[in-house]
Amino acid sequence: MRLRSRLPATMRNAAQWTRRFVRTAPGVIGAVGAALALLALIAGLVSANTQSAKISRHDTALAHTEPLANAAQRLYVALSTADAAASTAYLSGGVESHEVRARYENALTDAAAALAEATTGASDTETRAILGKISAELPTYTGYVEDARANNRQGLPVGSAYLRQASALMQGSILKNAGELQSIRLNQLHGDQDAITGLPLWTSGLLVLLLAACGAGSWVLLRRTNRWVNAGVVTAAGLTVLALLWIVATTIAASAAIDTGATARFEKLAQARILAQQARTEETLQLITRGNLDASEKRFAASSNQLRADLTGLLRADSPAVKAFSGWQDGHRKEVAAYLSNNYRGAVDQSIKTDGTGSAAQFTALDEALKAELERTRQEVRDDVNTAGNALTLSPIGTLALLLAATAAIVIGVWPRLKEFL
Repeated sequence: MRLRSRLPATMRNAAQWTRRFVRTAPGVIGAVGAALALLALIAGLVSANTQSAKISRHDTALAHTEPLANAAQRLYVALSTADAAASTAYLSGGVESHEVRARYENALTDAAAALAEATTGASDTETRAILGKISAELPTYTGYVEDARANNRQGLPVGSAYLRQASALMQGSILKNAGELQSIRLNQLHGDQDAITGLPLWTSGLLVLLLAACGAGSWVLLRRTNRWVNAGVVTAAGLTVLALLWIVATTIAASAAIDTGATARFEKLAQARILAQQARTEETLQLITRGNLDASEKRFAASSNQLRADLTGLLRADSPAVKAFSGWQDGHRKEVAAYLSNNYRGAVDQSIKTDGTGSAAQFTALDEALKAELERTRQEVRDDVNTAGNALTLSPIGTLALLLAATAAIVIGVWPRLKEFL
């Protein structure tokens, strides 16, 4: 009972002693040293954690985000390719060639593989809903195509109606969902790139605060010890400057390594390939429909003009893709001229011919050239992200070591001054 009654008085006495002590020279010196050491320790832990988070985003970009963005792009292109190939196969009439049929089936296989890869990495509700719609509608599309194929083999004109219905489903719904998925994945990739290259404001602010605290602490120590320089605090300030410069330098190096222009080029190349597929689908459908070409030619011209502008901005004038595009456009003009002169068979032959100046041959060359450019640009994007990660590799350990050394320097510098009063 006596201990309990005396405890509050003891605590009050301890609090009073503490208040009196912190007003004394040793109390002030000890408080300054403890505050600086604690701030340096916190800055070291925060810096290491922030830089480690950047490295983690780098790993995520290479292992998860970029492959999923590529899978979304492949899905969109494969679906567009399948639609164009289905129209070309129908134009062949009866039993299409093995080459034409294989192109359609390979496109569906690529789409299925890309869809499976995209589904594996889908964790948010929006993405899963989009993938669910594509998965549900794709069998319907292939069913329409097979109906068109069966009727075409029997020479029944109703087959063209099935094919138009299939293409309407692909262009009006499936590809729109695939485009939305591609946009989401590319935005995620941009987010990871921004996280890797962005200057860590909290860490930088904390280090600047530590520098300011070292300056204020030096002034207080000057007033209490009459010594102009405290070697420990000055050393800690120097180490803090080094840590800040390291963070800034690695941020600049990572920003220089990640060329956002490469990512933008990847997006534009993917869009160019998709535009080409859409124009090719339009080109073949106008022959299948056998009607007035005015509306169809306007849509084809719109896609072609946009594709021409994209290729001009992305590739050299003598590149294989540009040459193939020019050849394809020449072939299309021959095709339209034959159709308008009532030479339907000649127009079809020009459209599906897979050698020489045939539209199919030139379009295939264009698509292969764009595919090669896409693969090269994708590797460039990955190499850039990997280089940025290399620039960040030692920064967590390095900044932590510098600031732990700063903490030790503060303790070593302040302790002798404190001992003078004890």
